[in-house]
Amino acid sequence: MSEKIKDRLDEIFKLQKDLSEIIKSDRYPNDIEGKVSALSTAIMHEAVELQRTTNWKWWKTPSEFNQNEAREELIDIWHFVVQASIELQLTPDDILDEYKRKNQINHERQKNGY
Repeated sequence: MSEKIKDRLDEIFKLQKDLSEIIKSDRYPNDIEGKVSALSTAIMHEAVELQRTTNWKWWKTPSEFNQNEAREELIDIWHFVVQASIELQLTPDDILDEYKRKNQINHERQKNGY
């Protein structure tokens, strides 16, 4: 991985760790399973908010797509994905390794008519 990309991912992880330290919520689960469940729920809801920025309702008169709003919702998803990665003790290097592994599987699936 290039140092520039690695530095950017490391910076994103540091920013998320700093944010999570100031968010003191007694409602956030203490166990890893509960944390992953809560973060998965947050990711799903943010994904729905992202979807709502699009004209997915074919029966409704479309409105102009607000790309800035969509980007903000996508970054909300990133916050929760990075936090889930931290909770699962994945480093940026681990993520790249896992991404490459799964990407290879997906390539094989496409070659084999998955």
